[in-house]
Amino acid sequence: MTKILGICASPRKKSSYTALVAAMESAAQIQGVETELVELKGKKIAPCIHCNKCLKDKADRCTVYEDDMAPLYDKFYEADGILIISPVYDMNYTPQLAAFFSRFRSSWSIGMTRPDFFIRKAGAAMSVGGTRNGGQEAVIQSIHNFYHTQGITVCNSGGAGYAGTSLWSPGDGSTTMDDPFGLDNAKGLGTRLAKTATWLSQGKSL
Repeated sequence: MTKILGICASPRKKSSYTALVAAMESAAQIQGVETELVELKGKKIAPCIHCNKCLKDKADRCTVYEDDMAPLYDKFYEADGILIISPVYDMNYTPQLAAFFSRFRSSWSIGMTRPDFFIRKAGAAMSVGGTRNGGQEAVIQSIHNFYHTQGITVCNSGGAGYAGTSLWSPGDGSTTMDDPFGLDNAKGLGTRLAKTATWLSQGKSL
């Protein structure tokens, strides 16, 4: 079974969540794929202070803080494919996602002892901006940078999205997202990620 983990980095349950649901539903249509969606909304995740205690303890997770990040490590490590979406905050991703990313200092230990662990995972990115060209590509690139840091294989949207999927929604949240083109691309990315993750996971025994 191929596991796809969707992570919504928005502090609100609105447009980003809607787009992620659409992508995950498409991913679930691929035979042998199961999906799970988690929200960073409302979770308490302390930012990394780079004390390196996790490395000294040879741990695959933070050994300083006891917060809502603990179960997210297991979900992330067990997933074959990861799809992260964030709204645009000042041309970058949300503070919630920044804290989440920072807590993977501990993943260095995995990379050293199991060099093929992350390369067999596929990662994809989406972003929602308050204007049509409101920083979505900058956010997607930043999410891709996180994948590159881990050694995760990056999956794009194909011909309709060279990097990931960019969507538009009114920044003030006054109306429901009305971006059929963007949602179609989100669904396509979900399908593409599910297929890529499935193919990569088949090589785990190599």
